[in-house]
Amino acid sequence: MIQLTVNGQPQQFEAPINVTQLVDHLALQGKRIAIERNGEIVPRSQFSQQMLAHGDQLEVVVAVGGG
Repeated sequence: MIQLTVNGQPQQFEAPINVTQLVDHLALQGKRIAIERNGEIVPRSQFSQQMLAHGDQLEVVVAVGGG
């Protein structure tokens, strides 16, 4: 089991996951988002290659349009 902190909230997962799987878990697929992992931005092109590890700190920002 791994524990991640996502936007300051602890999240537990039974098995290691990658960033794409986290996005699916958070129901954010198809949205304009930015993800920071341990202080570094994860490029969208690397979401499926970035495996998350126990203790990772993540910030997920959803872009909101408007005027």
